[in-house]
Amino acid sequence: MKKCVFAGTFDPFTLGHADTVKACLALFDEAVIAVAENRQKACMFSAEERTEMIRAVYVQEPRVRVEVWDGVIVDLLKRENTPFYVRGVRNTVDLEYENAAFYASRDLDKTFVTLYVPAERERLHVSSTLVKNCIAFGKPYREYVPEAVFDYIRKRG
Repeated sequence: MKKCVFAGTFDPFTLGHADTVKACLALFDEAVIAVAENRQKACMFSAEERTEMIRAVYVQEPRVRVEVWDGVIVDLLKRENTPFYVRGVRNTVDLEYENAAFYASRDLDKTFVTLYVPAERERLHVSSTLVKNCIAFGKPYREYVPEAVFDYIRKRG
């Protein structure tokens, strides 16, 4: 059984993230979505809330598992017994950041394999930051997040 890990802060999970998971499921039998506890970011939603939102998106998809992760990715890959780490990229800035992270991780584990999934053209501008700004300023954001995420945020108030 082939498995991959797709990690991120997902604050909140967007349609761009969902596109990446869709690609994961086309390539792998199982996708582990790791909700990162990034100490360098001030999140709008707690790790538990982000996990709940993503689980709501994939409630009918048994091949997706959502975990909270606070550590280096190579340790999660070892725990999950897979070398495959999937990253979504929207532009060259994302690619440069991801390449630097790839080489740092490769230094820790030579079996580490990163797969880059380019963003769909219509979602190149979609980011969690965009969604958070829309929420903060009372602007529409429904078109940027899966329905389950929109419902969760709306109910949260």
